[in-house]
Amino acid sequence: MKVDTAGMRLRPRVEGGREEEILDATVAVVAELGYDRLTMDAVATAAKASKATLYRRWSTKAELVVDAISRAKGCPMPEDVDTGSLRGDLISMACGDGGFTDELPMSVIAGLLTALHRDADLQKAFRERFLAPRQDVTNKVYERAVQRGEIAPDVDVDLLSVTLPAVIIHHAYILGVEPTDDLILRVIDNVILPAARGSQVS
Repeated sequence: MKVDTAGMRLRPRVEGGREEEILDATVAVVAELGYDRLTMDAVATAAKASKATLYRRWSTKAELVVDAISRAKGCPMPEDVDTGSLRGDLISMACGDGGFTDELPMSVIAGLLTALHRDADLQKAFRERFLAPRQDVTNKVYERAVQRGEIAPDVDVDLLSVTLPAVIIHHAYILGVEPTDDLILRVIDNVILPAARGSQVS
């Protein structure tokens, strides 16, 4: 087995494109059944793989699921685009592949929500491997907006940067309102951009 720089032993990878197929199948099963009802048997069936193959690579379903949502094609990382404006960057991220209007990633998040409150290992891995890289992309967008002068000095940028996902997720999972381009634009234009101006006079 290979050993990483921290000395942690890495489990063997699945040969060829089979690993990607298994990850994609896992994402589909999470979206359909949710984390709690997902089993290694269900993933093995969906991926047309043996359960032994899965366990050789992932020792728990938490490891498999977090790996899948972090790397599978069905849940792509938003690109770090620079359109020249905060509004353009947010629209590009939120409405593009892997954004809030992408049905599969939103279904996956819905399938994980209840388990994230109860499963500490899943929560830790989800934050580190799924959320953190996406937050890094978002932070860069807001950092550029600060540099361009689009965000006033008195604005709490950390709070502002989580406002769009917070509002969209509240609509989707609490109010049952499907995320649409129109909803995203309303939040950006009526909440994010006015808040970014802070106490400055328009």
